[in-house]
Amino acid sequence: MRSTATLTIPGGTGMPSSTSLAPRDAGLLWHPYAPLDGPAPYTVHGASGVRLELEGPDGARYDVVDAMSSWWAMVHGYRNPVLDEALREQIGRFSHVMFGGLTHEPAVRLAEKLVELAGGTLPHVFFADSGSVSVEVALKLAVQYQAAVGRPRRQRFLALRGGYHGDTIGAMGVCDPVDGMHSAFPGLVAEHEFLPRPPAATLVDGVLVSDDAEVAAWIEAMEAAASRHEGSLAGIIVEPVLQGAGGMHIYAPDCLRALRRVASEHGLLLIGDEIATGFGRTGRLFATEWAGMRPDILCVGKALTGGYLSLAAMLCSAEVASAITTSEFRALLHGPTFMANPLACAVAAASLDLLAAADWQGQVARVERGLAAALAPASSLSSVRDVRVLGATGVVQLERAVDVVAVTRAGLEHGVWLRPFRDLVYAMPPYVSSGSDIAAIGAGMVAAIAAVHG
Repeated sequence: MRSTATLTIPGGTGMPSSTSLAPRDAGLLWHPYAPLDGPAPYTVHGASGVRLELEGPDGARYDVVDAMSSWWAMVHGYRNPVLDEALREQIGRFSHVMFGGLTHEPAVRLAEKLVELAGGTLPHVFFADSGSVSVEVALKLAVQYQAAVGRPRRQRFLALRGGYHGDTIGAMGVCDPVDGMHSAFPGLVAEHEFLPRPPAATLVDGVLVSDDAEVAAWIEAMEAAASRHEGSLAGIIVEPVLQGAGGMHIYAPDCLRALRRVASEHGLLLIGDEIATGFGRTGRLFATEWAGMRPDILCVGKALTGGYLSLAAMLCSAEVASAITTSEFRALLHGPTFMANPLACAVAAASLDLLAAADWQGQVARVERGLAAALAPASSLSSVRDVRVLGATGVVQLERAVDVVAVTRAGLEHGVWLRPFRDLVYAMPPYVSSGSDIAAIGAGMVAAIAAVHG
């Protein structure tokens, strides 16, 4: 007979330990970047607001604050009544129709909102299934554009060390060639040109400050690389100001401004990958605003639907779209089965309305202040190399690789769900997190690091 003993721990609920899915999951499901016989996952029994109800493989129960926003997407929290209602209303009409030869109100409405948010400078929208797929579409668009304007040999890209743009083949090719997965797929991943990681920047009184000499040297090297490879390059792809999964690296906006200038000078398309940074995560609606510029192509995802469904979008300039329309093919050569899924578009439109109505600037500013204060004590830990905060993102970088299993468990015991990677313990909380939620996240991160790494 299965035990129904209870276990009460800090952050836990003391509920019966009888419903973990870990034994059924083991060897059945692949989890991200994990072996089939890897550490057992935690079972989710419920989620509401900014909290998760979890059960560990050992039966321990946890009621914790989610510091991850479910990989940076659930910005309005779980079971948001506005988003729930948007889905219910659309289900009452229809859940999906093909987008080939058909259109529908949620797609048109969402596209109009995106164009408006982008300031009207990117008036054409392509909906994709996920962020990674939107990057694939952007890369294909850039290559098609160059062929359309008489430069068919331009099929490669200039990208940044430390960059991450997704796990599909094309996107993987423009991720960091050393820390990424290039070596595992030498026959699949295209070879592109990579610039050094841009110099770091630190947020000081609302301004990103960096070393002027380092920035100048980086820009000089970038200009030389663009000139050297101009004949083969279709575009430049960057995560503006904040590189995400490649290291949570905050860099100087001057580098972004220089990339915009150089792209224009050499006839390259600048692709802004704002899948992680878009919709306020860095304290600006789009991270390119830190540099006061717009890309030729913009990719957005993650927070687009408030984390409810997978959806991404690629926006492009009128110049780019016009070149495609007058080219041999006349169309952008991509078309997912679930392109512009009505449910996803309906909830995304509601999410963008909610973002505006809820004063996202004030929410993100509150999270930023809270993370800066709560993570400050981490600087005194012997295991910590750096602490940095930008918008609703807080990062503690360690001197060595994180013990992911131990830090995750320690975080749960202190009331917070964390998902560390490499040498980083970080938080990207929902924007709706309260001051006490953020304080709890910061305290949990510091305590978990101290308990495991000292």
